[in-house]
Amino acid sequence: MAIGPDHIPEMLPIAGIRLGSTGAGIKYENHLDLTLIEIQPGAACTGVFTRNAFCAAPVTVARQHLQNSAPRYLLINSGNANAGLGQPGLDDAHKCCEALAKHADCGADQVLPFSTGVIGERLPADKIAAALPQLHSQLSNSSWAEAARAIMTTDTRPKGFSETVQIDGHPITITGISKGAGMIKPDMATMLAFIATDADIEPAVLNSMLLTAANRSFNRITIDGDTSTNDACMLIASGQTELATISDSRSASAVQFQQLLDRACESLAVAIVQDGEGATKLVEVIVEQAKSSSEALTVGYTVAESPLVKTAIFASDPNWGRILAAVGRTGVSDLDVNGISIYLDDVCIVEKGGRSESYREKQGAAVMQQESFTIVIRLGRGKCAEKLWTTDLSYDYIRINAEYRS
Repeated sequence: MAIGPDHIPEMLPIAGIRLGSTGAGIKYENHLDLTLIEIQPGAACTGVFTRNAFCAAPVTVARQHLQNSAPRYLLINSGNANAGLGQPGLDDAHKCCEALAKHADCGADQVLPFSTGVIGERLPADKIAAALPQLHSQLSNSSWAEAARAIMTTDTRPKGFSETVQIDGHPITITGISKGAGMIKPDMATMLAFIATDADIEPAVLNSMLLTAANRSFNRITIDGDTSTNDACMLIASGQTELATISDSRSASAVQFQQLLDRACESLAVAIVQDGEGATKLVEVIVEQAKSSSEALTVGYTVAESPLVKTAIFASDPNWGRILAAVGRTGVSDLDVNGISIYLDDVCIVEKGGRSESYREKQGAAVMQQESFTIVIRLGRGKCAEKLWTTDLSYDYIRINAEYRS
């Protein structure tokens, strides 16, 4: 069960980037579960990672390697998170990096590992190592769609974005994939994203651009309020284009690229929400007229993660009192409820501290029966606004997570 289109777009190749995917038998036999991304020398690479204190071993290792060297390979496995294992988990992550480094003739610290799947079970590092020679031999610049499938866990479909735009008269391409369907509230969900461009961007600018884009996209989605141990989003700039190096984030070319990156990240993030475990509805929650960004997000997440609101959305039940109650319990100081208004799309349901005189329940029901709609909350306190995306909470969410390890 998922929302919206179920096809991946045409995935345009990125000069300087090659990919491959294979089945290593990590959790299931005859199943794509191992992906390798090769980065040509000279490229810039940056990433953002989970803030969960119990971060997975590959997150720890990838962070360390990213600080110490210029990455040549990203090694991604599904079916096993390699998390919650202490030193043995770190040993397994290092073993995989060393096996690839030996085969590819690079430093072990030039390999960044990523894992997604079940927490608390040892990673079958020997199986991964055994699959690497074949995987390395089949690298191609046209394997993005296959990689999108190989990184899936409870996802029902692959997620991708690819687009070419003109910047300063030169074509610039960006292509990316993401995975995630549950344990989704990134704090950088179980989410991974890998994005590449042929633009030439200085590392510090690239890092700033990714942080900005992630905060507007991956850090604005929630399915169940749970932050994973394994979240990561990587951005690679191969520099294989004639566009001059982007070295100033305030330049016209940087602004144009930021817009492209924002679009890519938002598309990949929303695709995760659309494929939320058991989801039947996509809901955009917009909080306006807040005193600060943090205040707007506090209100937005309280509504988006309320089980009572989410189950009402699943039932297409315009029980607007649940939204009102969630706003009221956010803990926002000196909240004047008389200044708050709440809308379902353009239908006003609450104003001046109570039910809108113009509201009729059939209007709310019509909005909530849609596959996607917007909840707008205007606090009447300031000029800050934030938006985020969430889903309903269905019977299937319970079933999928109750049966996750079976």
